Amino acid sequence: MKLNDIITQLPYSEPFLFVDELLQADENGITGTYTFKEDLDFYKGHFKNNPVTPGVILTETMAQIGMVCLGIFLLGNNLDKNTVVAFTSADMEFLKPVYPNEKVTVISQKIFFRFGKLKCSAVMKNEAGQEVCRGILAGMITQKL
Repeated sequence: MKLNDIITQLPYSEPFLFVDELLQADENGITGTYTFKEDLDFYKGHFKNNPVTPGVILTETMAQIGMVCLGIFLLGNNLDKNTVVAFTSADMEFLKPVYPNEKVTVISQKIFFRFGKLKCSAVMKNEAGQEVCRGILAGMITQKL
């Protein structure tokens, strides 16, 4: 499966798509990037005159790249229109703020994938290579009824 094909299969669209590019994927992990554009709506009120990317958005970005994209890659040809890769939980540690126009890289390593459950360890780094957050992401792969 080509990396660009994974992005087109994501169940998200603007303004809730937080994946710009996937750099690498294999059965053990995935790496991708996203740039937080300054005109994103959540910056208008978080925080006044000093916008910072909310932790929930950082977590969502890590989940989209590190868990959902990896799940789609692992399913490969077994993915159909009824397949749902759902983010279910996260245990995150936030280390540095992420500001408007910052590009981040998410590196995710599979912990396990069995019985439709996927668990990953993920790290988000800024362009200087500094960790801005890290954590454990979990999700499940099911079929729509």
